[in-house]
Parts: sequence; C-alpha cells; structure tokens
Amino acid sequence: MSEQPSDAKPRVPAWRRRTRGEHRWPSILAVTGVIVVQLLLPDRLILHPRWLLPGIEIALALALVVANPVRLKRDHPALRLAGLGLVAAMTVANAGSAALLIARLLGGTAGHDAVSLIGNGVAIYATNIVAFGLWYWELDRGGPMSRAHGDRQHTDFLFAQMTQPDAAPPDWEPSFLDYLYLSYTNATAFSPTDTLPLSRWTKMLMLVQSAIALATIALVVARAVNILH
Repeated sequence: MSEQPSDAKPRVPAWRRRTRGEHRWPSILAVTGVIVVQLLLPDRLILHPRWLLPGIEIALALALVVANPVRLKRDHPALRLAGLGLVAAMTVANAGSAALLIARLLGGTAGHDAVSLIGNGVAIYATNIVAFGLWYWELDRGGPMSRAHGDRQHTDFLFAQMTQPDAAPPDWEPSFLDYLYLSYTNATAFSPTDTLPLSRWTKMLMLVQSAIALATIALVVARAVNILH
C-alpha cells in the first residue's frame, strides 16, 4: 500500500468550502406547517389582529421562494432581512401564544377539556422547535448563504461530523434538518446532546428555547393531569 506523500495538503471538509447552496424546500415546508398550526389555534391563544403575523410570514416566505425557488444561490441584504424577519414574526406569534396559554393556566381559565389543552400545548411546543431550528439555521456562521460561500471558518455549532470527519461523507455539511434536529433535542432534553454550542449567542438562544419548552410542558401536563383526576 502506497503511503500518502508527506507534503500532501489535508482535505478541507465541505462545510469549510464554497458549495452549491442548500435546497430551499425543507425550510419552506417547515414554515408552511407552522403557519397552518398558527391558523388552527383558537382565538384566545392568538395575538390580534389574527391575520397580521401569519400574513407577514406568508408574504416573506413567498418572496424568499421567488428569489431562490430551488437552491439558495441568490444573495442580497434584503433577502437576508426577509429571512430573519420571517423567523422573528414566527417567534413573536408563538411566544405570544405561549404567554397567553401560560397566563390562562396560571389564572385557572384554560378550560376543562384536557384533549384541547394538550393539543394546543403540543402545537405551541412543536412551533417552538421549528422556530428555534430556523434561528440556528439562519444565524450559524452567518446563515445559509454565508456558509455556502465559505465566508466564515469558525463555527457557532460543533456537529459530530466536524469532530469525526472520517465517519461522515466527504461532501457533508450541516443543512436545515440538522438544525431542526438540534432544536428538537434541546427542547426535549433541555440541554445539548450531540451538537455543542460554542459561541455565547448560541448558548443564550438554547437557554431561552429550553426555558420556553420546559414552562409549556410542565404547566400543560400539570393542568391536564389535574383535569383528568
């Protein structure tokens, strides 16, 4: 077996190189699901006017799809602001719903239907996962376009494939589904699992997500158990 020449350059992993850009549709499908869930929530758990935030989300999502219908290739500061604005609107809408639900639970006005209560809690909990998954995706190393251009070499999240490159395909790089999984594990385990936050903003964002998830789950489950008994 021939040995590798000593002067051979080490292989640069795909996540550090310039790439073709991610597919648009995984993130848009997640956004669409969240908008549908928001529209199905009862009026008492929605920030009013009811149409405002979902309308903003739909308009921004359509603009992003028109600009990059298949892959994330076209870059512009306005598109960057639109992507962040979409996630911000989604987060505000869901935070408002969570606050209204928690206020009703603490005030004893959440109702006596355990099934409806659990359903609303699960909807807010799931939306929390998608929203923070989008935040992680939009902010890690400057966002998906910055990662595709290979602009920043220092990552905000350390994925397992980055520490064990031989265990991953040579073209591996984090995509939206990786950040969605990161958000799911953080919301269920209330702590990092296989992906480590490195920068301070990632740690604070994960802290906020865990706090929202924990408060929602704890209060909803406690109230539902009380109703069933």
